[in-house]
Formats: sequence, structure tokens, C-alpha cells
Amino acid sequence: LTDAAPGASNRTATASRMIPINSWHQRGLWFEHRGHPIYYIDQQRSGGPVLLLIHGFPTSSYDFAELWPRIEGSFGRIVAPDMIGFGFSAKPPDHPYDLMDQVDLHEDLLARLRVDQVHVLAHDYGVSVAQELLARHLRRPPPRLELASVTLLNGGLFPETHRARPVQTLLLGPLGPLISRLNDRRRFGRSLAAVFGPQTQPDPALLDAFWKLCTHNDGHRIAHRLIRYILDRRRHRERWVDALQTTPVPLRLINGPEDPVSGAHMVSRYRELIPAADVVSLPGIGHYPQVEAPQAVADAFLAFVQPLLQSTGKTR
Repeated sequence: LTDAAPGASNRTATASRMIPINSWHQRGLWFEHRGHPIYYIDQQRSGGPVLLLIHGFPTSSYDFAELWPRIEGSFGRIVAPDMIGFGFSAKPPDHPYDLMDQVDLHEDLLARLRVDQVHVLAHDYGVSVAQELLARHLRRPPPRLELASVTLLNGGLFPETHRARPVQTLLLGPLGPLISRLNDRRRFGRSLAAVFGPQTQPDPALLDAFWKLCTHNDGHRIAHRLIRYILDRRRHRERWVDALQTTPVPLRLINGPEDPVSGAHMVSRYRELIPAADVVSLPGIGHYPQVEAPQAVADAFLAFVQPLLQSTGKTR
């Protein structure tokens, strides 16, 4: 277990450092998934290694905005979609919002882009997508999507250690549709701030940006449908934990231990279950390490992937 100091420059999470969400929107492209428009960014510099960024709940690819410029120079291409139900993508009220479908979305996008080998960096909800990608990689013969590495940020890798927030528990219950309708900026901001580190609290401008992304296309009204990922994690627990335990793909976990949802307690379970666990802990950081301590995350991520980049083939 490595303790990496985030550094003074990372002690306050502020929106002022992040690209405005309108500018982020303008960087995007669109494709269709099951008849619905899906937003994604595809930044291509060369034919070198490809990085896939997988965001979490309840936000979007914008979570990686501050991290992006710190890591982009190491990759020939970075692909980052907003999953269906999130960010700028479609948010149909009757969609099942199944995690397996979200994995299909990522695979469909990469196939359209003719990408067949990626490094993966995933956060929160996205770690389950990464786990299913690992499971499919184990079970499918070539040709397949090749995973060069997987880096996991804070997320519920094990249902038994996931400590759902009170609002998540309510959303998952019979009052879920009502809770979705009652959600507002104040409640959202209070709930999100509670999972950040005590010294890296989000400022109002950052919470405003996150709220705008959540409410785009009335997305906050489907929170009770999106939250079903908790049930998916329970349903696929054995498959997804087995993928972590048996994959030949290099893995690293970068964790904010102050996270009440998937912090130090989740790392303890990870070290119990995963052979030779590669973990970097960022003291003082909470659930959003890529927002709270972007330079520390970049350092830990690049230290892990750079030795692997030499053997990563070009996009074919």
C-alpha cells in the first residue's frame, strides 16, 4: 500500500480550474446506441496507445476535465463517453439502465471507432463497467477488445463493502420516483459534498456545473432508475470479483481513503481478495480523487501505465 501525498495545490476542489461545461460540450461528438444519441469525446493525436475514460454516478465524462491535460501527452488517443442516462447523452425515462447495457455501449463505440486495444481508467459506477470488460476479456477468444491495463478509482468493487448514501437507499426503495422528483440543487450539493474529503470540499461553482450536467435532459428525474446499478452489482458479484482475481490484465487501484462510500474500508477488502494488490492511497482525499487531487492521480496513474505503454500496439 503506497501513500502518495496529494500536494498543496490539490487541497481545494474548485470549479475555477476546470473547463466550463459549455466548452466541454463543444468538444463532443455523437453516436447512436439503441436509437438514442450518445455524447462522447474522441481526442486523437496519433496512432499510439488509446485510453478509455469511464465516469461514475451521477455525473459524466466531465469528471475527468481537470485530469485530462495532465495525462493526455502519454496517449495517442483518449475516448470518453457520457453513458446513457448521464451528462449530455440521452436520458429516456423508460430505459432499463442496466450495467451490462452500459458495457455494450462502450464496446459499440470503440468498435465504431475501430479501436481494438485500450488502457482503461474508471471511477465509481464506471468500475463495474470495467469489471465486466475484464470478465468478457477473460471469456472471449481473440479477436476481442484487448485491455492493456485497467486503473480503478473509488468505486463499489464489492457489494459487501459498498456503503450507500441515505439518498441512494431511498432512491432504490419504493419511494424512489418521488425522491427523484423532489431532488434539487441544495439536496444534490449537500449529498455530493459529503463524499469529498474534509479539506477538498467542492465549491458552489463546481456543484453548479455537476448539477447542470445531471439535470440536462431532465436526468435528475431518472435517478431512481439509474440507481439500480446497486442491484446489478449484487447480481453479478461473483463474476465481477472473479474477473479481478483471475485477469492477466495489469490492475492498479487509486483510492481516496476519506470516501465514506468506497474508501479505506473497501481497500481493506480489496487487499484481502486480490492477489498482490497494487494500491495507491491518497491521504485526505475522498470519493472523487480525479477532481480533488488531479495531479496526485495523474502521477499515480502514469507511473503505473508508462512502463506498459511501450508494449501497447497502435490502434488497428
